Amino acid sequence: MKIVDFGTLPLARTHEAHTGSSPITAMAQSPTVSIPSAAHDALEKKRVAFSDYLVDALSAMNNQQLDVTRLERQLITEPDSVDIQDVTIAMAKARMSLNLAQTVLDRIVSGWNELSTTR
Repeated sequence: MKIVDFGTLPLARTHEAHTGSSPITAMAQSPTVSIPSAAHDALEKKRVAFSDYLVDALSAMNNQQLDVTRLERQLITEPDSVDIQDVTIAMAKARMSLNLAQTVLDRIVSGWNELSTTR
């Protein structure tokens, strides 16, 4: 299927600003949104330190690795109690999380090295 002209396509526009009829306003003139104090307090409570976030992510990755080990043992000792598909899916998830963790840690180390050499 080939689109002849972009201007001939019917577009569903739901907001007045999307049609282009309203003037473009500068960012300084646009109204600011204030967060109520209860929402602000809730946001403050949800803030997590970066180190805590990394520790939680690494522990989740470790749990996935341990689940694979448990499923492998169960497959060897009781082959009828577990499907091979479940083991394969768990192994793929664990491998992907390990690769992601390795990539993130490599980026953190390279970023730290870059910061320390520029000073």
